[in-house]
Amino acid sequence: MNDSKQKIALFIDADNAPANKFEDVLSEVAKYGVVTIRKAYGNWKSPTLKSWEDLLHEYAIQPVQQYDLSKGKNASDIALVIDAMDVMYTKDIDVMCFLSSDCDFTPMVTRALAEGKVVLGFGERKTPSPFVNACSKFLFLDEPTKNGGNTQDQPKNIKSDTKLINLLRQAIEATEDDTGWASLGGVGSHISNKTSFDSRNYGYKKLSSLFKAIDLFEVKRGPGNSYLVRDKRKKK
Repeated sequence: MNDSKQKIALFIDADNAPANKFEDVLSEVAKYGVVTIRKAYGNWKSPTLKSWEDLLHEYAIQPVQQYDLSKGKNASDIALVIDAMDVMYTKDIDVMCFLSSDCDFTPMVTRALAEGKVVLGFGERKTPSPFVNACSKFLFLDEPTKNGGNTQDQPKNIKSDTKLINLLRQAIEATEDDTGWASLGGVGSHISNKTSFDSRNYGYKKLSSLFKAIDLFEVKRGPGNSYLVRDKRKKK
């Protein structure tokens, strides 16, 4: 999936995305290829978009002006979806990237996936789960906070996340050998094929660090620089 020759289209919902995290987004997207289309949507006469306006020239982002045609209706969302559909069918694009915390783009993401596109999503933790889960990969742009943001409690909080623990256990079970050990790379690939999971969304840069932080699993060095992981329930 990560090919430096892949062409990427980046669509920014400026009304629902933090401008101060755009460099992080570009850094992540660069792992997948080259961004050939960069568009940002919003009412550029609104002072709330000043932070995004300051980035337009610096990062060669094409602003798309959308007036607020009626109260409660977001014309920017509609314009973004129309452009994304047009790009998907008329341009040579491999990866479609959406920067927004708005759930309205979920159908667009689903359609892009059906057309064989890789879909990257970026947004804040308030982003509704349907949009997050629909993407090939979704990365939260704000830091994980629980119990007042006490990072010492993070492993305990993760351990209580039944959905996450089940996902990790199922991935190990699907890729383990006869002794219960599974290659961390294989586990990661299995998870990526199922969900938009990213260990960074839980405060850990690497999947190995996430597993090490949870005392339900064992992690050890494998061949070369690889890691092996096992569910402690399988320990003999």
